[in-house]
Amino acid sequence: MLRLAADENFNNDIVRGLLRRRPDLDIVRIQDVGLSGADDPTILEWTAREGRILLTHDVSTITRYAYQRAQSGKPMPGVFEVGRHLAVGAAVKDILILVEASIEGEWEGQIRYLPLGS
Repeated sequence: MLRLAADENFNNDIVRGLLRRRPDLDIVRIQDVGLSGADDPTILEWTAREGRILLTHDVSTITRYAYQRAQSGKPMPGVFEVGRHLAVGAAVKDILILVEASIEGEWEGQIRYLPLGS
């Protein structure tokens, strides 16, 4: 199963919804691992060390840093960019589809934008 990390500004209602649907889901919030206020490169470095895909709403900066990591050959387990306009239930559904249909390492160096099919 994929391991996830939710960035500091990620909607906690989505995190709670994910855990309600999949109590065994391996997800941590960045603020719960002592990285509150950390910059994007630091967060991406931590997710790479931990082998976690980052869940974020931040399309303005995370994307650039994630692609820079991948292009420089550094590990980048993946980023799921979740649109802020996406309803909580739809976000939970799409993230769980990706979690359940993916294999470990499949998203290395990639960014996936949600909602699916857009």
